[in-house]
Formats: sequence, C-alpha cells, structure tokens
Amino acid sequence: MWTWCLHAMRSAAAAIAIGAVALPSASAQTGQPIRIGLSLALTGAGAAPSKVINTALEMWRDDVNAKGGVLGRPVELVVYDDQSTPGNVPAIYTKLITLDKVDLLLGPYGTNFVAPAMPAIMAHNKMTISFTAIGINDKFKYDKYFSMVSVGPDGVNAFSRGFFEIAMAQKPKPETVAILAADAEFARSAADGARDEIKKHPLKLVYDQSYPPQTTDFSAVMRAVRAANADVVWIGAYPPDTVGIIRAADEIGLSPKIFGGAMIGMLVTPLKVQLGPLANGLLIGENFAAAQAPSIPGAADFLKRYGVKASAAAIDPLGFAFGPFAYSAGQVLVQAVTETKSLDHDKLAAYMHQAKFDTVSGSFSFASDGEWAKSRQVWTQFQNVQPNNLDQFRDGKVQPIIWPADAKTGNLIYPYAEAKKK
Repeated sequence: MWTWCLHAMRSAAAAIAIGAVALPSASAQTGQPIRIGLSLALTGAGAAPSKVINTALEMWRDDVNAKGGVLGRPVELVVYDDQSTPGNVPAIYTKLITLDKVDLLLGPYGTNFVAPAMPAIMAHNKMTISFTAIGINDKFKYDKYFSMVSVGPDGVNAFSRGFFEIAMAQKPKPETVAILAADAEFARSAADGARDEIKKHPLKLVYDQSYPPQTTDFSAVMRAVRAANADVVWIGAYPPDTVGIIRAADEIGLSPKIFGGAMIGMLVTPLKVQLGPLANGLLIGENFAAAQAPSIPGAADFLKRYGVKASAAAIDPLGFAFGPFAYSAGQVLVQAVTETKSLDHDKLAAYMHQAKFDTVSGSFSFASDGEWAKSRQVWTQFQNVQPNNLDQFRDGKVQPIIWPADAKTGNLIYPYAEAKKK
C-alpha cells in the first residue's frame, strides 16, 4: 500500500470517453481471448506506480500466452486510463462490465481508486484483485474482493507496528514520540495506526500534527518537530512531501534516536537516487524489499526481466513496491481459473478463499476479508548510501531488513545520528 492517495477531485462524466488500450496477445493462439479489464492511472499524479503495474501485467500476459494461454485461450488486457481521478473510476468499471463484457477484472490501483470502484463491481457481482489498497473490506465486506498488498491483518497498523517494535528493542529505550502526517486519507489512516501502536508501549506522544497536502516548504514544519525534542519521529508522507521533509530535516539538524515511518517516496527508485546519502538512517516500511527477492522463487528472474522492460519504457527501473504484486495478481488468476476450469466469479472467489498461492511476491493465502492472511510487511534502514548510484539499490545491501526477525538481513544502526555519519 502502499498507495499514493490523492485528494478528492471533481469528476466529470468523461470517464466513459476515456479510450481503452486493448493490449494484443503475444502468442498465436486461436479461439476467443480471455479478456481482463482494469483501470489504472496512466496519466496524472498516480502515473508512476500505475505504469509499473501496467508493465508487469504486460509481462505476465506475454508469459502466459507464450505457454499456450489459459484454458487453451489467449489472454488479453483491456486497460483504461482513469487519469488519476477517482471520480472517473466507477464509469470505467461499469463500462468494462456492461459494454466491453470482459471476462475478469483486476484493479484499480490504490485505496482512493479502489473504493469508488467497489459499488459498480458489487452491483454486478464481480470479483476483482486490487493493487496496494488498504482496508477496503473494512467498509464493504464483499466476499469477491481480494487485495495484492502484504499488510495482511495488521491493516493500517502495518505502517508503524514494526517501527515501534524496533524502537523499543534499542538501548537506551526511547521514551517520547512525535508524529507528523499529511492531512490526506492514507497518511491520516497510517497515523491512526501509529497512535494505536504507541499505546502498546511505554511511550509518550509529545507532538502530533498534520500538514496541508499542498505544502512545499517544510522548514517551519520540521523546526516545530525539532522543538518537541522527541526521541522518535514517525512520518506519514507522500512522495513529493518525503523529499521536502528529509531535506528540511537535514538543513535544520533534526537528530532523534529513530527517524522514518510511512514515507512513501522512499519506495520510488528515482527519489532514492536523488536523495542519496540524505536517506541514511531512515527506517521505513516496505511491501516488498530488494533483500527479499533472493529467497522467493521466481522473484529475481521477474525483477531482472522487468528491469529490461522498464528501461525501454523509461519508468521506475527497479519497481519493487508495485511490480511483483501486479505480476502475482496475474499468477493468482491463472491458478484459480485453471483449477476451477471456470471464469465464473463466484467459483473463482470461493477457490481463492481456500487456496495457497506461490508467486513472485512470495507464498500466501487470502483471509475472509480478501487481505493476505498473514502480514509480510518488512522494515528496512538506509545504510551507507552513496550519491548518484542506482545499482546500490538493486540487491538490498544499502537497505537491510531490520524487522521482522524471520526476514532480517541486517542490524539497525542506532541512534539515527550514527547512521547519518556512515
């Protein structure tokens, strides 16, 4: 989830007019294609992650068709651009279902886009697998909704649970916490989760503020955080905010014992490269970390092939946070359709609720709410990051996994000031 939640924007009925991109089969199968429809933010503020998802799905389609398709039929993707406008999404899914008559659905991407799609999907009794949306079924409780994101039953608390468990394992233990979050849906929800997690520990919340999403100069905001003199600073921020906050923190000399949180920008490879050593010491939550790939069958090969496609498409060259989940959603569909020998949405959903899936995102099963039955969120720390070096982020050596223990690949450098020196 990680997701780039967008502010509510006024919608026009223009969603119907958005052109579909029907992606042709890569194979020579004959017979009627199995058509899979979805909405992605291919333009606008959500385009960067959506293009990663689109590229990964194209790879999956081509791989499936090269092996003979599914049920002997080629796979075709029908993708609409929702223009990063949540209000466009309901009309797109209605069109996919009623006019395009696609066989299966995927998506959309992100909490703010999935939520408005749900009424249309539910009204037509269809199944979907969304990408990196958080807590959708807390509200809808729909038995044919499934989510490709690793937060599992922790929900929004996944964006702080490991952070505070790591903090409380340090010596000397921190005692005070500051929270700073954007005043927008995902960041607010993640901050709510952080408050819940703080209550589980002997920690005192001494600063708890939000900032307007339009903020571009974070100097004053971070001076206020520094004045609180908290041992731990947890941040909930979107990509542009992340860069501004980190730069402002460096300029004013912010030096808590632990610094990080749900900083979505640190999942975006170009921003990591841009920040370079300024990222050192940050502790962040990740859906899929580079250091996990060697232990997941098929993950390294997928990421290597994705890198070639990404270079040609001029998109995020590594794609860790979004690419594996998109390809894995396709793997889930293939397994469900093959095992049930059906495109019936009720049968597919019933199978998916009881099956185990081995994918390039790892092995998992779905809980009753469509989330992963077990959380797979990890926490990494930036260490010894060098300037202007993309390759250093490929294998996870500069971002070792600190938590949980069964995924750990490195140790926390504590306090934050020590990590900044490296």
